[in-house]
Amino acid sequence: MGNFLDGQAARLNVLGCAPVSKATGTLAATTVALFTIAGGEVLITSMYGKVTTAITVANSYKLQTNPTTGDTADLTTATDIGTTDTAAGTILGVLDQTDTPPDLNRGGKALSGVVVSTGQIEHVSAGTDGAITWYVTWVPLTTGATLVAA
Repeated sequence: MGNFLDGQAARLNVLGCAPVSKATGTLAATTVALFTIAGGEVLITSMYGKVTTAITVANSYKLQTNPTTGDTADLTTATDIGTTDTAAGTILGVLDQTDTPPDLNRGGKALSGVVVSTGQIEHVSAGTDGAITWYVTWVPLTTGATLVAA
């Protein structure tokens, strides 16, 4: 028997809402909002980055959640993604989700199974070159909750 679902329908069945993406622009030594969550909690079903401009200088880089109410928490451990160059086209994911928080990794698994509440998902960068586009799929856990690019 064949698969009668098209790719988009299959993705929606497995991962939830259509992917939302956010380009970082040239990385700078700062904290930048990537995604905004409103209306309650959402479940991240997948999150990964694609390097769009090579990262070639030392850069301790991590993802964190910054809720409107509650504590800021790391989604990934700060990882140097620039001392050993990260080429354009490289996928950034997580190495092992059993670590808390998981390590950021080149070519790792997508971050998934993470609940975030009203607030923002941010990146914290210490480097000054390169660019990444982040992609997220998600499902609302609270009726009316949303996730959009910041």
